[in-house]
Amino acid sequence: MKGIIIGKVITKIKHPNADRLNLTTVDLGLDENVQIVCGAPNVDVGQKVPVATVGAYIYSGEDKFKIKKSKIRGEVSNGMICSENELGLGSDDDGIMILDTSAKVGENLSEHFDIENDSVFHIGLTPNRTDAMSHIGVARDLKCFLNTIENNKLTLCLPSIDNFDNNVNLKQLNIEVNDSKLCPRYSALLIKDIIVKDSPEWLKTKLQSIGLDPINNVVDVTNFVLHEIGQPLHAFDYSKIKNEKIVVKTYDKTKGLYYS
Repeated sequence: MKGIIIGKVITKIKHPNADRLNLTTVDLGLDENVQIVCGAPNVDVGQKVPVATVGAYIYSGEDKFKIKKSKIRGEVSNGMICSENELGLGSDDDGIMILDTSAKVGENLSEHFDIENDSVFHIGLTPNRTDAMSHIGVARDLKCFLNTIENNKLTLCLPSIDNFDNNVNLKQLNIEVNDSKLCPRYSALLIKDIIVKDSPEWLKTKLQSIGLDPINNVVDVTNFVLHEIGQPLHAFDYSKIKNEKIVVKTYDKTKGLYYS
């Protein structure tokens, strides 16, 4: 988020040499407003917007490019007004990101969203190390390594599962496991009165930092838990479970696999 500044669109006119581009002047809290060429269809006067200033980097997957002062169809552009997708804050790439009116002109976008600077580590794992395919798994292994080579006494803080009662019998849902050797345990939890909606920004940011696209609050929290502790989860719509029954069994090649 370094170099991504909150600006306010002061003027907008059509680009003289391009039908689909606009010339905007943007207040970035500096002595003078800057001109930025923008092709987004939703840009308008009065909006508070995130601006990648000259020298800032925009990331796309593992690639990045540096924002430079440039000429676009003959007109100078001093930066770029960004979309959610370009900033890694969402999947919307149809237009620029419009901030709420409380956003402060000239403030860094990371301060507005209270986003910390962070580092992402890419770790190569061999297939036999599924125990390390999560943040806690990596931390566990790292703790052992550091304690061994440096004679430390590091400990690992694990999330509490004291409130999880595995003896509850869900009368509204039946679980059938066909082979207890292949699947010794399958746990289910029924949650009522859930409203499916977008996840909060902090959760979206966490998932995007490890290359996942946010979907909604239900799907996102299952992915968050998976990558935090290594436990695969899946959320089902209870109203669509046939006969209120979940059957765990091996794949039958003769019948095919159907999922919706």
